[in-house]
Amino acid sequence: MMRTIRIGSGAGYSGDRIEPAVELAEKGEIQYLVFECLGERTVALAQQARMKNPDSGYDPLLEERMRTVLPLCAAKGIRMVTNMGAANPEAAARKTAEIARSLGLSTLKIAAVVGDDVLEACKAADFPILEFDGTVRQLGNRLFSANAYLGAEPMAEALRAGADVVITGRASDPALFLAPMIHAFDWAMDDWNLLGQGTVAGHLLECAGQVTGGYFADPGYKDVADLARLGFPIGEVGEDGSLLLTKVAGSGGAITAQTCKEQLLYEVHDPTQYLQPDVVADFSQVTVEEIAPDRVRLSGGRGTRRTGTLKVSVGYVDSFIGEGQISYAGPGALARGRLALDIVRERLKLTGVAASELRFDLIGVDSLHGPQVSAHANEPYEVRVRVAGRTETLKEAIRIGNEVETLYTNGPAGGGGAWKSARDVVAVASVLLPRELAKPRVQFVEG
Repeated sequence: MMRTIRIGSGAGYSGDRIEPAVELAEKGEIQYLVFECLGERTVALAQQARMKNPDSGYDPLLEERMRTVLPLCAAKGIRMVTNMGAANPEAAARKTAEIARSLGLSTLKIAAVVGDDVLEACKAADFPILEFDGTVRQLGNRLFSANAYLGAEPMAEALRAGADVVITGRASDPALFLAPMIHAFDWAMDDWNLLGQGTVAGHLLECAGQVTGGYFADPGYKDVADLARLGFPIGEVGEDGSLLLTKVAGSGGAITAQTCKEQLLYEVHDPTQYLQPDVVADFSQVTVEEIAPDRVRLSGGRGTRRTGTLKVSVGYVDSFIGEGQISYAGPGALARGRLALDIVRERLKLTGVAASELRFDLIGVDSLHGPQVSAHANEPYEVRVRVAGRTETLKEAIRIGNEVETLYTNGPAGGGGAWKSARDVVAVASVLLPRELAKPRVQFVEG
């Protein structure tokens, strides 16, 4: 009889809900629980936090999540894999060990996967940036982070060594799910078709509630029931790479052929060549079969040899943004909102605010699609003015929000709920790093 494992997806981003993960641990009959919590900018922001405090830089919800799910997972023998380590997986592992001790779970083995921080390697070689003309060195002092997307192998190594909790930093999202498969089934790291099929499973599971109907829902077109109690997905994976997607019975949401097809293509530029650190996956022959309510079988994933490079997310301070908002309501709200924008536009010219880019929006009217597409919409009863600008200094950014705030008393009439902010812009770009320059390793912290 073919061996299978059940992997639960406990989170699809850093601030995701915690209750669905608890539901998976309690009722999902899973062997692995994966928390995918690291977006492209998240790790750069975490690096900034670590620079201010060397003991920080991991996911802000790590402590709450661990206190909630560690006892459940320990009681049921569920092993956990997560990228909540962000910019500091070692500190995240130490914090998790501290929490485990406080919960009476001192026998847990907790592993940190490190080595994704490749800032010095990128600086030394001065790699070209993929998104625009330029190199890493040209970013100068604005550059503060460079993290390589690691693959599944070091996480699988940690599981083989007995880790109950594996905490990594920057890694490929599907690799978090691929690692338990490699460990459980002893897949070879050059069995490209198996790794390709495992990547299909990981890609479907990585965004949690998206595949159970969350991102799919569109009332009147694609109705999904009970979204307030949305259940997160379970992948039942066979040693041959076969996949059955399901969720906890009675939980909200839905898993259908349609939700799976949408997620399969999510963020994929070329389905025939989905570049991953472990394999170049091919989704073009995947078949989707709805075999029962909330049970979908997927097969046909393939793969070819991995490339010789790893993608690296480079974090840098791009500029500053100043922003101000104020609301108008009642008869004539739209006219007063437009007058407010005209006033601020003129004020920024009169006072000489140095902005390289400015936006003047009426939220709910033209902020998403622009004035031409929105020209024939019905007049709203309330509008919110938003002015935002990009500047080279924080001082100039502050001046933009200040001008919006002065509308309170300097007209037009009836403005309320003014708000302003000024902040630096953390941007990310990509470079390709020869994979031998990234040296991942596993470090254990005893609970």
